Amino acid sequence: MSMTNQDYGKLVNERSKPSPLGKNLVWAFLVGGAICTIGQGLSNLYQNGGLDKEQSGTATSVTLILAAALLTGLGVFDKLAKRAGAGTLVPITGFANAMVSPALEFKSEGLITGTAAKLFVVAGPVLVFGLSASVIYGLILCLLGQGG
Repeated sequence: MSMTNQDYGKLVNERSKPSPLGKNLVWAFLVGGAICTIGQGLSNLYQNGGLDKEQSGTATSVTLILAAALLTGLGVFDKLAKRAGAGTLVPITGFANAMVSPALEFKSEGLITGTAAKLFVVAGPVLVFGLSASVIYGLILCLLGQGG
């Protein structure tokens, strides 16, 4: 059966059920807002506990990463993500989920070649891009005479 891209696009549009855009937007907004509210609450809690603003930010980040990784391991985060969509992509929790998910998927291949190796499937490109971007940014600043 030979089909053009246009024919295939028509077929997909005919057979796929419409996405409830309004409902999806509300869920994403509420869940993303709830994650951010929890983060702010944790930050306030850590500051009231005696940490300064920078230390409380670090503690909040670590707590959110731990919670997202734990919820991913328990299968809760994925169920929430199916419902909330992009609302769970708040950078820190989404990144933690993206790192833990492949590791869990390949745990049957062993601790080193499965879990440990797949843990960096997402982190590797992110780190390479981050380091490359920072070097390029630094070079640009040096060329403009702004580098320290």
